Amino acid sequence: MKVKLNTALSFIGCALFSHSAMSADWQLVWQDEFTNRIGPDWVFETGNGSNGWGNQELQYYQRQNATVEQGNLVITAKREDVNGFRYTSSRMKTQGLASFRYGRVEARIRLPNGSGLWPAFWMLGSNIDNVGWPRCGELDIMEHINTESQIYGTAHWEENGHASYSSPSYNLDVSQYHNYAIEWDKNEIRWYVDGNMYHVMSIANNAGGTEELHNDFFLLLNMAVGGQWPGFNIDESKLPAKMYVDYVRVYRDADHPSDEPSDDFPKQIEAEDYTDMKGVGTGPSNDVGGGDSVGWIDTGDWMSYSNIKIPTSGNYRIDYRVSSLNGGGRLSLDHSAGATVLGYIDIGATGGWDQWKTLSHTVHINAGTYNFGIYAQQGGFNLNWWRITKL
Repeated sequence: MKVKLNTALSFIGCALFSHSAMSADWQLVWQDEFTNRIGPDWVFETGNGSNGWGNQELQYYQRQNATVEQGNLVITAKREDVNGFRYTSSRMKTQGLASFRYGRVEARIRLPNGSGLWPAFWMLGSNIDNVGWPRCGELDIMEHINTESQIYGTAHWEENGHASYSSPSYNLDVSQYHNYAIEWDKNEIRWYVDGNMYHVMSIANNAGGTEELHNDFFLLLNMAVGGQWPGFNIDESKLPAKMYVDYVRVYRDADHPSDEPSDDFPKQIEAEDYTDMKGVGTGPSNDVGGGDSVGWIDTGDWMSYSNIKIPTSGNYRIDYRVSSLNGGGRLSLDHSAGATVLGYIDIGATGGWDQWKTLSHTVHINAGTYNFGIYAQQGGFNLNWWRITKL
């Protein structure tokens, strides 16, 4: 979300739909639906950063300006004096908890209109703490300023100190919900609003010095007040101003697995993709993303999942997407045919067999390639997927 320098490298762009954009088989690998809470993969920035987060922004970021209302994340910019700043807002990120390389990244968002407002949905390179900006790379999926009737999609990278390639969307009413997305592979990045592509750039063979746009990136959501790009004329009559986020979802392209890094994390495994099992069955699920889930899980049943590579030793968060009518279930995670039990998690009632909830625990795993097992210490639950995230 750095200020735009309008260094558009026209030889990188292309106004044609690509074949890869039309042929992808998108499989959901990460999501936050903000149904009842903000998910565990977000952390919050506090303060005004360095030089107003590099943009001379006027707000003070704080956690309490991000809430959940009726199944939406709500980021609120306020006229509020805090620590010497005239405005407050929130900025949240998945740095260190969830990062991605290639795929489809999307969010359904409703934006406020007002002079000086700058909401954004974007990504930064996961190596930013080591190499700084812009060498880490930046992908802005959606940015909106002031009262404009368009949004912007932009890439930033290091070439010659700072290169920026940006384009505005077609006209739209940003005060209504829209789906803002990028589709990103080893050849190009495409920007969409409601499924309509409005911007594309080639990164094939590091075109234009874009090698950093092939690294892992984490997600950010925020709303700035003022700054070099929107200016400093703040219409305080529009405050408090709210940015509503219905969901954020990330998909991988199952048709082009070679585009994905072999050790990509977080690694999500569909429950029904077991290599062996005892006692369970599968059936359709109404959970987000659809597909099948594993059910009929009784005490002593299990599923095994083969050849999962853990690249480095350390702590990993394990998420389980579960449902249970009555609760009381308990599962354990192990590897090496149960020789190493990594941890346990209790499963309470979720409200029904097709009412889903994500439960998590942290375990230590040594580097290696394992056959993992999920064992029902006590049955009475369904499992849609489970996910491994490096901490």
